[in-house]
Amino acid sequence: MSSLRPREGGSGEPPVYNQVKKPVLPLWIPILLITLVVALAGIAYAQFSAKSSLEKRVNDLEAMLNENLTRLQASTTALASDIEVVTKKVGVTDKELGNARAFAEKLRVEHEKTLEEQRRLASTVEKKADSADVAAARAEAATKVAEIQKESDTKISSVSGEVKTVATDLASTRQEVAASRREITDVKTTLSADIAKNSSELASLRQKGERNYFDIDLKKAKKNEMQRVGDIRLELRETDAKKGKYYIIIQVDDSKLEKKDKLINEPVQFLVGADQQRYEIVVNKVEKDRIVGYLSTPKNKALSAERPATR
Repeated sequence: MSSLRPREGGSGEPPVYNQVKKPVLPLWIPILLITLVVALAGIAYAQFSAKSSLEKRVNDLEAMLNENLTRLQASTTALASDIEVVTKKVGVTDKELGNARAFAEKLRVEHEKTLEEQRRLASTVEKKADSADVAAARAEAATKVAEIQKESDTKISSVSGEVKTVATDLASTRQEVAASRREITDVKTTLSADIAKNSSELASLRQKGERNYFDIDLKKAKKNEMQRVGDIRLELRETDAKKGKYYIIIQVDDSKLEKKDKLINEPVQFLVGADQQRYEIVVNKVEKDRIVGYLSTPKNKALSAERPATR
């Protein structure tokens, strides 16, 4: 068995191990690498997009050139057929036919040269297309903006004129409404002065002698019977003594007028006859199934009552 005692000459303390620290990269290095990767990806994508666009335009030009070449070949074939037909019909010699074919070949070669020049021109245009398209688009946009601005100015001027006209009409209407209100106020004042609220005021109106006045003492009939007052007929339908309201039917000129929810001392006016003369009923008292008041008629109205009315 081995002894746990320290060897002679040795130390009794356990050995000490020093931990080796790993080097740590600065934080800015990964960030820089990520930024570079993103930038390279963006550049690659931009180049890929530009290359795709350029390839598409070149393919379009090649397709157009091939189509033109096909048309030329078709024209050459048709020309050759025409030459053969002419040869057969007119008797063109072999030499002349060879000259015609040589001329047709010359035309084909010249056309191919033209196509080659078109390819070079398309390549040149391709390089300058972006700036030219942008300039053309800007010019077109500026023109459209100017046209829209001009049209807007015209419409604004037209609307401003219409607004001024409406404002003038509105001011005129306001003046007319104000005048009408004054007239209505004057009429109300005149009517209020001509309304009697009791027997003494009614006596004063009779003394003036400006209109005819007929007493009204109307009760609700059981069979909707009408009572003659002056040259009209009245029928009492409903009364509300608490609220001072009543509902009557007026028969005049072979027609009936309904007057609902009328109040005490409220003038009830209506027109009678071909001359449209103003009649007026004023009720001074409202009782259960009974109203008391008077009827006012013009002086120049010829009454047609069958019996004398109470004055």
